[in-house]
Amino acid sequence: MHPKVHAEAQGDKPAVIMAANDEHISYAQLDRRSNRAAQYFRSIGLNTGDTIAICMENHAHYFDIVWGAQRSGLVYVAVSNRLTAPEIAYILKDSGAQLLVSSAVMASQLAELERIAPGISQLVYGGENPGGAEQVLAAMPDGPIADERAGTDMLYSSGTTGRPKGVRLPLPENGDIAATNALIMLAQGVFGFNADSIYLSPAPLYHAAPLRWCMAVHKLGGTVIIMDKFDPERALQLIEKYQVNTSQWVPTHFVRMLKLPEETRVKYDVSSLKSAVHAAAPCPVPVKEAMIDWWGPVLMEYYAGTEGNGFTFISSPDWLEHKGSVGRALLGTIRICDDNGDEVPPRTEGAVYFEGGPQFTYHNDPEKTAKAANKHGWTSLGDVGWQDAEAFLYLTDRKSFMIISGGVNIYPQEIENLLVTHPKVADAAVIGAPDADLGEKVVAVIQPLDPETVGEELRGELDAFMRETLSGVKLPKQIDFRDELPRHATGKLYKRLLRDEYWGKADSSIV
Repeated sequence: MHPKVHAEAQGDKPAVIMAANDEHISYAQLDRRSNRAAQYFRSIGLNTGDTIAICMENHAHYFDIVWGAQRSGLVYVAVSNRLTAPEIAYILKDSGAQLLVSSAVMASQLAELERIAPGISQLVYGGENPGGAEQVLAAMPDGPIADERAGTDMLYSSGTTGRPKGVRLPLPENGDIAATNALIMLAQGVFGFNADSIYLSPAPLYHAAPLRWCMAVHKLGGTVIIMDKFDPERALQLIEKYQVNTSQWVPTHFVRMLKLPEETRVKYDVSSLKSAVHAAAPCPVPVKEAMIDWWGPVLMEYYAGTEGNGFTFISSPDWLEHKGSVGRALLGTIRICDDNGDEVPPRTEGAVYFEGGPQFTYHNDPEKTAKAANKHGWTSLGDVGWQDAEAFLYLTDRKSFMIISGGVNIYPQEIENLLVTHPKVADAAVIGAPDADLGEKVVAVIQPLDPETVGEELRGELDAFMRETLSGVKLPKQIDFRDELPRHATGKLYKRLLRDEYWGKADSSIV
């Protein structure tokens, strides 16, 4: 299926609702606007296999561009609008983008990009420029181009552990723009998405999951509700207002909603929800328990990456029987391996690999591509975990985040998952910092719910709270406080930035 099919069958149905101003974009409008985008791409010489980049906020015209690129056989790169101009320039150059589509909100970055990336054309929404995107695209024909062919995305890692790398997938062998794919089958068969889906997307569209799931809903003929930015109470309001039945979240969204006052949480009707999909990071057990108690057994968790090399899934009923698991593999076969790349027995911790999943490459980085595979050809996203006897996967942490203190391996995720359940903690990060005796010491960096509570009393309270659960070796030797942690808008923590700061590294840029 494809939005053009739904435009013909139910043209007045909303394809997109912008939550900030209740703007409705029908399937007929989306079809015409994406056709104009495709016509524009051809008019400036972009052909099958060429690359464009999209760097703007959650904008009403975002889907015009991605669907226009999809039906033009282009590779479209979604870039975070939170990056600086040099960071954006790196991705533009690395991806080979010939056109950057953006908005006037990014005027300062765009002006600098004209200087440091002069060879890349810009198409900008908003502002008074007569050559702006609205005027240019309005002049294009609104019928399909003669040579429609399916394109694909090229998405970059969030740079939480180093310079972001693009995952470039080949164009679909079947050039049919309406052809189905594995993601559509998962959306339908696993998460229950269909033409009746009213899907709430609270995250930035430049990230893999929000962009791909929104496009899956469009292929199936549902309605996507886009938040300009996440706000916990506003999300609850939207669920009630639009009778949202499907949605996609990350654990930090759950934590922030659970921190709302009880009287705020209970006043909104969320009974319309049938599937609340979540991923990006393992959800702390107490947090997920609380969400299931609140929303019912509608939480559906998966583990996957932009690389697309594997996919696991777990429903709420299965999770309640296997608390802490991210599920069993639906795409690929999970292999837990030791440092030699050999498989280890159940309940033994090791590197998580997928066997038999789709192959991928990191664009312009053959070394990183090679490191992602072991001697068997199985591929990994860099996570550590274990499987139980029933093949349910449990993630421990990312290998790159492991702390080695006095020769003992400590995974920060366990400590972070505990700290965020404390009623006075809004967010938490745990890292290793240099220590003369131990090599590394465990440091907890806390974002308090109320800045007025910061001080020795709260440090003591948190220490006592952790001692009830953690062994002494895992207890942070230092607890620091921050107004805000460097967390990606998708929920991922830029832990590398904190590590670099504590280790005294000068370059702590995101890329």
